[in-house]
Amino acid sequence: MKALHPKWIYLFILSLIWGSSFMLIKKGLVGLTPMQLGAVRIIFTGTFLFIIGFRKIKEIKGAKEWKGIVLTGLLGTFFPSFLFAYAETEIDSAIASILNSLVPLNTILIGLLLFKIKSTKRQVLGVFIGLIGTLILVMNGVSLNPNQNYFYAVLVIIATIMYAASSNIIKYHLQHVNALTIAVGNFMVIMIPAMIVLITSGFFKEETLANEQLKPALLYMVILSLFGTAVAKVLFNKLIQVSTPVFASSVAYLMPVVAVFWGLLDGERFSISQAFSTVIIFVGVYLAQKQKG
Repeated sequence: MKALHPKWIYLFILSLIWGSSFMLIKKGLVGLTPMQLGAVRIIFTGTFLFIIGFRKIKEIKGAKEWKGIVLTGLLGTFFPSFLFAYAETEIDSAIASILNSLVPLNTILIGLLLFKIKSTKRQVLGVFIGLIGTLILVMNGVSLNPNQNYFYAVLVIIATIMYAASSNIIKYHLQHVNALTIAVGNFMVIMIPAMIVLITSGFFKEETLANEQLKPALLYMVILSLFGTAVAKVLFNKLIQVSTPVFASSVAYLMPVVAVFWGLLDGERFSISQAFSTVIIFVGVYLAQKQKG
């Protein structure tokens, strides 16, 4: 019997971890502001990674590798941590996860624009179908939840572009660097600005520390940081290296299934029309990943 390729195992584990992260962000926002949540998430994660892999820093050689580390740290973790936190103050966690499925499409577009990777007609068609599905999803969300500000969906889309750029940089400039080394280097770069953000966010004020919701929020952040960011970051870097940026980004197919499940359990509304638009997005992503056609 042929052994299962490691990339499928990484993909399945990541879908479970990241699919649950949207609900953890939602729960964390009960006791934290978006700026505090993003900063705490980065600081906790960086602490976990430094404990297990600080010595890996010496493996990063030369200005070229450090440039890639800085860019993937900012684009792949720092800015998206805050963008998703702000987005989920206005839109449901399930919708955020579905919009996150645009990562594979944006991975292809970034590859075309920055890395001169040729595309097929089928891939171009897939990109347009995915974008159409996104528009339908957002419009359905506006009608189903008129009290939510779907302008915040743009923040998720911006984050997916950043994730896509980071994936391509790892594949084409950091392919030879150990996955844990990349992750530790990323957080070495972004920990200091995250600490500055946390200090200036009012986190250490007496009224914040006295908030009864703070402790459970921080517990959610510990779980999110350890699994959703630290472990997942290393697994994702490894997945990119054993497959391709587009295959790795296809974790976005499975994440919404997990996220929607958690959302429904938490009382979020999800209509048939939204399910239909989700299918359209997935069809677009599937076509865009086809290498021939």
